[in-house]
Amino acid sequence: MYDTARRVALVRQRVRKNTRRRQQHGIYGLSAACMLLFAVLMQAMSTVVRPGQTAAWGVFGAMLLREDAGGYVLVAVVSFAAAAAITALCMRFRIRENRKKGGTGKPDPQEQEGKTT
Repeated sequence: MYDTARRVALVRQRVRKNTRRRQQHGIYGLSAACMLLFAVLMQAMSTVVRPGQTAAWGVFGAMLLREDAGGYVLVAVVSFAAAAAITALCMRFRIRENRKKGGTGKPDPQEQEGKTT
């Protein structure tokens, strides 16, 4: 039979393990969503961009000045907007989770490393 201090330590260890597992599931879900978004953008790019000259001699930035390069710019802007939105959502979810736990929004460095006393 364990004493109270040992039980509390075991419970804290289990909570850290479950939290880590939940975070990993979230990471896997976000990775899958990013891969799906990448596939969708690749399909969109293949329908928007027309075949033609794909290289600019001399200055590579001049490629975006061609009249049929609008598809590349569109895909880049949509990709950036999607990445910014996903980042903002992840930050909001993390802040909300920390508030539910009663935290200050910043994780304890000792808990991150698993060095609780």
